[in-house]
Amino acid sequence: MSEQQPESIGRAWLDVVATARRSAADGLVVGTSGNVSARVGDLVLVTPSGVPYDRLGPRDAVGVDLEGRQVLGDLGPTSELSLHLAVYRSTGAAAVVHTHAVHATAVSTLVTEVPLVHYAAAILGGPVRTAAYARYGTPELAEAMLGALADRTGCLLANHGTVTYGDTLDQAYERTAQLEWLCRLWLTASSVPGRTPTLLDAAQLDEVTEALKGYGQPG
Repeated sequence: MSEQQPESIGRAWLDVVATARRSAADGLVVGTSGNVSARVGDLVLVTPSGVPYDRLGPRDAVGVDLEGRQVLGDLGPTSELSLHLAVYRSTGAAAVVHTHAVHATAVSTLVTEVPLVHYAAAILGGPVRTAAYARYGTPELAEAMLGALADRTGCLLANHGTVTYGDTLDQAYERTAQLEWLCRLWLTASSVPGRTPTLLDAAQLDEVTEALKGYGQPG
């Protein structure tokens, strides 16, 4: 990365790399799978294709404009660039995290919507949907993902993984972690022989959604 680039871009790139490494350390991706991006103005910083995250440094930044034209860096962007750009074009997102988390991916092969076993679904805007399968890197996958993300901040990709977004990388990552935990919880509960998990209803989830508006420390 050249010294002439704005300091904000440099900081954002380091956050992208740190988040990608975190996803690997937490077991949400294996090898070079999954990808992370952050938007700085009209620039999208995104992890490169096929490069282990522990090898990325400050000078390896990869950036594209909102049309996907590379404007920064020598490494090629992730093959899932279309997913990230589709989110940025359709929402106010500032960060996107895509993983191949094991439990969430397993659930994506079983249901079209994650059963409401816990109110954590409210963190993602409601019941989490599964986007129909399409090959990675295709416009068809991006289109299916946007349908599943309607009024949500995360979704499953059938036989593939997860996508979440947020106002910050920390928020997007937290939503990914919550989605993986939610899927793990449902798989665990539903695996008990002869028992069916009790689910929340829409009214109960709406109550949590309202309560979450006042959650945390005052700003």
